[in-house]
Amino acid sequence: MKLNKLTKEEERVIVGRGTEMPFTGEYDNFYEKGTYVCRRCGQPLYKSERKFDAHCGWPAFDQEIKGAVKRLPDPDGLRTEIQCARCGAHLGHVFVGEGFTETDTRHCVNSVSMKFMAEVKKKDGK
Repeated sequence: MKLNKLTKEEERVIVGRGTEMPFTGEYDNFYEKGTYVCRRCGQPLYKSERKFDAHCGWPAFDQEIKGAVKRLPDPDGLRTEIQCARCGAHLGHVFVGEGFTETDTRHCVNSVSMKFMAEVKKKDGK
């Protein structure tokens, strides 16, 4: 598996399991059509259709691409950490029971943990 070179900030969050400041990430208020992939290994993680505005300061998704994200108990003992299932990159945390969407799940993801891949439009414009 090829791992992408990370900046110091990306490494702090992705490898060091850190968190970016709320409301500062490039994908917080971003709603283009496409797929969010792991910045470290390129694994597809989330489809844009599953993104919603939770007003939490980080990109929020109510469902991951099947098999793309693993959940682990956070060292703080209170939360559930989410990682890329392929490379183990720290993505953020998942919360259940808040009632934002029909899945009742919120993946709170650091923008620096992901890279957006725009949906490719066909030549006929669709």
